[in-house]
Amino acid sequence: MGISDRLLGKKNVNGNPQIEAVHPSAALPGGEVRITGTSLRPADLRRPRVRFGELEGAVVISSDDFLVARVPTGASSGPVVVSTNGHTSNPHEITVATPIAENLHPVTNPGVDTEGNIYVTFSGSRGQKVPVSIFKIDTNYNVKPFLTEMMNATAIAFDRAGQMYVSSRYDGTVYKVAPNGTMSSYAESMGVATGIAFDRAENLYVGDRSGTIFKIARDRQIFVFATLEPSVSAYHLAFGPHGDLFVTGPTTSSFDCVYKINPQGNVSTFYRGLGRPQGLAVDVDGNLYVAASVAGKRGIVKITLAGKAALEVAGPGLVGLAFAPGRSAILATTDAVHHLAWNIQGMPALSDLPA
Repeated sequence: MGISDRLLGKKNVNGNPQIEAVHPSAALPGGEVRITGTSLRPADLRRPRVRFGELEGAVVISSDDFLVARVPTGASSGPVVVSTNGHTSNPHEITVATPIAENLHPVTNPGVDTEGNIYVTFSGSRGQKVPVSIFKIDTNYNVKPFLTEMMNATAIAFDRAGQMYVSSRYDGTVYKVAPNGTMSSYAESMGVATGIAFDRAENLYVGDRSGTIFKIARDRQIFVFATLEPSVSAYHLAFGPHGDLFVTGPTTSSFDCVYKINPQGNVSTFYRGLGRPQGLAVDVDGNLYVAASVAGKRGIVKITLAGKAALEVAGPGLVGLAFAPGRSAILATTDAVHHLAWNIQGMPALSDLPA
């Protein structure tokens, strides 16, 4: 684009559409992305056409220099183009998550073991006994029942040895689950036990929805580690690379925060301004990735160490995520899990995942 074009308000002289950027650059089907560029709307003010590969996406908002489009069901990673006045723009790449299992009910992050197998809950409503509590999805994406006897399976965590632990928000118990799906009680009387996470010393932390973060030492002694504002649904926990515990928990506010709790149990607000923040993960550089809304858009929000937040993945209904092998992530919505090829900087190596 020449200087004269810019002086004319960023219009292309020939009027052909031009894409400059797509944000965010990754999405789930149903997610809304913002496309910026020039000449993106026809001269007669009709809405342009946006295609994701061979599929057309709905245009939510359009103007000459930007539009918002919804990624259609069935779309896959590849080029997105805008068409106006019989002309088609340059292609711009977008990464679209692939659904791998549906008809589930995760309420927080999925779990990923050291071999790359995925574990996801069918949690059910409080007090509901469901036929299968946890499903196992192997590396070929075959879905099989894994755990059947737990009421309201909630959060999943692995210790450094690969041992699985699962919380139940029904009975306030954290269970130790063997590879064959048998379970035994590890810690009881955890209130409405929701999020769980291990620190580097393999102490286990449990979020009680009514406002307490418990610390369970390796000898199973239980301490009150920190006290927070009660959550309307659950606490979600993840440790950063410097030993700080990050916690989310939706409240009745539409302007919720991420808490940071240092190793001494001191609580501070790390970031405020999210809508219904839920499951989260932390990369090796200390950046947070939270299933939440920011500026009214739902998806995975990246929050840097400097406290800057931006939508990294667009998608409705997201409740959690987990880093996975091959520089990818597993994203959980209220009823499904998706695989996202996600070449982000600072993604943990597979050996780092259980920590």
